[in-house]
Amino acid sequence: MSSNDGKQKLSKLQYKVTQENGTEPPFQNEYWDNKQEGLYVDIVSGEPLFSSKDKFDSGCGWPSFTKPVQQENVKEKTDKSHMMIRTEVRSKEADSHLGHVFTDGPQPTGLRYCINSASLRFIPKGELEKAGYSEFLKLFEK
Repeated sequence: MSSNDGKQKLSKLQYKVTQENGTEPPFQNEYWDNKQEGLYVDIVSGEPLFSSKDKFDSGCGWPSFTKPVQQENVKEKTDKSHMMIRTEVRSKEADSHLGHVFTDGPQPTGLRYCINSASLRFIPKGELEKAGYSEFLKLFEK
């Protein structure tokens, strides 16, 4: 699916977050407390972004990850909105606003990728192959 096709299928909240740099409410979003094993992909393009293996409960009310599943699929830029200086995280292919990365996360990275659920689609481990993401099954091998 091209990025334009993906944008046409977004809900109002998904569009606001990914295309207008919005933020969804904490603790009132789809994945903040999701504990299933699987892969999180960009809601617009489907590019793989984060693994449940790198997800942790940061207490902030949004899904938090220690690292992207493939660093090259995310890009960072300085965000000076809301009278703060933060590091925004965007998807590389679709240029979707995902959230922000902070340096207060757990080891080994020390990073906390605080990501809006509305920018993500979750694919459970058991559905990865059917959804075309079989190469990521290796992340969940013991």
